[in-house]
Amino acid sequence: MPLPCVDVVLLTLNDRPAEEAAAQATLLAQTGVDLRICVVGNGCTPAIVPTAARALTLPENLGIPAGRNVGAHALAQDGRPAEYLFFLDNDATFPRPDILARLVAEAEQHPRAAYVQPRLTGPDDTTTPRRWIPRLRSGHPERPGTITTMTEGVVLIRRTAFDAAGGWADAFFLYHEGLDLAQRLWDQGHTGWYAAGIRMHHPLTQPTRHALFRRLAARNRVWVAYRNLPAPLIPAYLFVWTTATALRAVRGGGAQESLRGFREGWAGRRRQERRPMKWRTVLRLTAAGRPPLV
Repeated sequence: MPLPCVDVVLLTLNDRPAEEAAAQATLLAQTGVDLRICVVGNGCTPAIVPTAARALTLPENLGIPAGRNVGAHALAQDGRPAEYLFFLDNDATFPRPDILARLVAEAEQHPRAAYVQPRLTGPDDTTTPRRWIPRLRSGHPERPGTITTMTEGVVLIRRTAFDAAGGWADAFFLYHEGLDLAQRLWDQGHTGWYAAGIRMHHPLTQPTRHALFRRLAARNRVWVAYRNLPAPLIPAYLFVWTTATALRAVRGGGAQESLRGFREGWAGRRRQERRPMKWRTVLRLTAAGRPPLV
């Protein structure tokens, strides 16, 4: 019986040579799957490329979603596309050689799931920050189950569902592209699955290390709403997130950057592809524990 084929897309800025070397080494050590790998240099020529992997050089940094789309498209042109795509951050590592095979097995056990998410932990194999748990009820990161969003940098996605959803939202550049894609996958009738018993490792970094975090996060929230929500829900969604952002700003600052992002998002919303989800999808997301207003 042939091994399941997985197309892997890894982005690089050549900014983490040690971490990227570890990521690629643990990727190449995966067993039980047939791998095709594309390393995409986002505004650079990739410095580390595995033997037989495809390397692409983008003339400028297009952002994470657009760079991933380029890699996924390139692999689709190299013969028959694999059934599964795996998107890998260049500082994430596989602690065991059977991780990808186990994720594929989970996908086969949950055929309605368009994507399967491992549990992401720090290098200690234990610590899972709340932002890495792809559900609202985050008190037990070790509990598997259906999920309505995703952690974008370590996720297995069915190729046919990914293509039908239009891939990642190119214009987002960074932040919330996983929420956007998950909502579009759910609107196709799929679900997502959190395989909490399968761990991957990632440095315990903070999103605020990026100077653009607050502005882009706020802007992209507006775009998620405009792209995916039925029109009557958009004002309610933006009110909820504006209020939540204001409360966080009281404690952590960043109000001006967030406000700038909201304004930028609203001004540029019509440049986004609007594909409002069906009301049935709204009900399904709500029943799954995450109404699309939060």
